[in-house]
Amino acid sequence: MARTHIPGFPRIGAKRELKFAQEAFWRGESSEAALRECAAGLRKTHWRLQADAGLDLVAAGDFAYYDQMLGTSALLGALPARFGFDPRTLTLAQYFELARGNAAQPAMEMTKWFDTNYHYLVPELGPDTRFDGGVDWLFDEIDEALALGHRVKPVLVGPVTWLWLSKTHVTGFDRLTLLPRLAAAYRDILQRLHARGIEWVQLDEPALCLELDGAWLDAYDTAYAALADCGVKLLLATYFDSAADHAARAAALPVHGFHLDLVRAPQQWQAWREVLPADAVLSAGVIDGRNIWRADLRAILARLAPLHAELGDRLWLAPSCSLLHVPVSLAPETRLDPEIRNWLAFATEKLDELKVLAAALNDGDAAVADAL
Repeated sequence: MARTHIPGFPRIGAKRELKFAQEAFWRGESSEAALRECAAGLRKTHWRLQADAGLDLVAAGDFAYYDQMLGTSALLGALPARFGFDPRTLTLAQYFELARGNAAQPAMEMTKWFDTNYHYLVPELGPDTRFDGGVDWLFDEIDEALALGHRVKPVLVGPVTWLWLSKTHVTGFDRLTLLPRLAAAYRDILQRLHARGIEWVQLDEPALCLELDGAWLDAYDTAYAALADCGVKLLLATYFDSAADHAARAAALPVHGFHLDLVRAPQQWQAWREVLPADAVLSAGVIDGRNIWRADLRAILARLAPLHAELGDRLWLAPSCSLLHVPVSLAPETRLDPEIRNWLAFATEKLDELKVLAAALNDGDAAVADAL
């Protein structure tokens, strides 16, 4: 049986609720408690949408008040020392000062998330950077989802990608010297998730699609060796391009599955099929997570059929990347021309497309003939 999941879901809300709540907080018109209440309501709604679409695993931990890289930095406790904030007691007001600056300090550098229009805040590292742990927001969100009865798959930026995207202003300092401490911090996070009964954790490693030199490829070996046998199964997620050049190296890592962007780089499966371990999961990213157009489900099924025949239960179906890059739902778009509306699929509609694909593979095309 093919299984379904998503790498991530938009957090802004179908009516941009998070944006408006943040702006009210920044203007001093609402409290931190009110902003947190809005965020919790959105997470609850988004998890329910995934569950209602029949997804086997619900993505959690993909929420961020500003961006996923800053959230990871706050989780690790790796905040710029120049702000003087205690990572363990970080408030939302301080969190936003990291992103927007304050009277004493300019904001952290912002740059593009790979080749998307999304931006992230660049971690600032130096020899004294520690990873002693920060806020528990991730664990709070996982606990929320578990309390609602969802089968949860936490989503985290992977350690090598996080380190690759960081910067240092210390002349001659090699960020890779921080890797053992960073990997130990990730191991602690994974063990805390295991203690909550989590089975699968998704670690996003889009840097694996880049041209990496030997030292950075070695970093994957070092980091993931430290994460082996930590009690959870690891899904190493790549997206935005092909990871075929590093497939053999990645396939030897002690992880339990790989997510591939088969929209941007459909040809990479040929390289992966030669090296994919016999017990590893393949998460096939076949629904475009970056555009707003309805998918050609019959064409996708034609590509998936041989994969399903070859992999069976080890095949997972997913969008190519997080659905962060598309609007939440067509439901509020009541004034759209009906013909144009039929061409579109936002995040919620893409969940339904996954449901149709899984049903067609598992039960036959006839089971979803109308949807096809």
